[in-house]
Amino acid sequence: MPFEIALRYSTPLTPLDDVDEVLREFLRLVGYLPEGDEGRGTEGPIAQSLAYRLVRECLLRDPARPWYIEELTAVLKTSKPTVYRHINKLKALDLLEEVGGVADGKGRKGYRLRYGNLARAWDFTEANAQNALLRYRETVNHLQSLIEKKATETPPPKAAARERGTAR
Repeated sequence: MPFEIALRYSTPLTPLDDVDEVLREFLRLVGYLPEGDEGRGTEGPIAQSLAYRLVRECLLRDPARPWYIEELTAVLKTSKPTVYRHINKLKALDLLEEVGGVADGKGRKGYRLRYGNLARAWDFTEANAQNALLRYRETVNHLQSLIEKKATETPPPKAAARERGTAR
């Protein structure tokens, strides 16, 4: 699964004391929750959305516990495809890890916050973001060197026209 995160310049949310308010804004900033008309600190559709409830009511309530899809569908009262869609978004952020389960003998997979801790899971996400930015930097440097190489090989348009005798 590809790593995907939205990067936005934002001031830290440290002055806010409400867990739900900070969590909603954080999940918006990283691209997990959609942007909306709901302002920070208001109760509205985001707080009641399945995406938010999956994180708040399940994964953060007991971060070290593996959650199985069947359990999540029951708690969130939704379908398996919907749960998987949101699980995959969190996996794309690299916040979740798969945990093998053999409790029922089926070997099904459970999901939990990486290392059972949001801050430690974020360390992994942050390292992936830094690696992605470093790769962008390599591409930008390569592109710049190609541009500079092309500029030294090709004379400016007027000089090339003079050499062909077509300049006025």
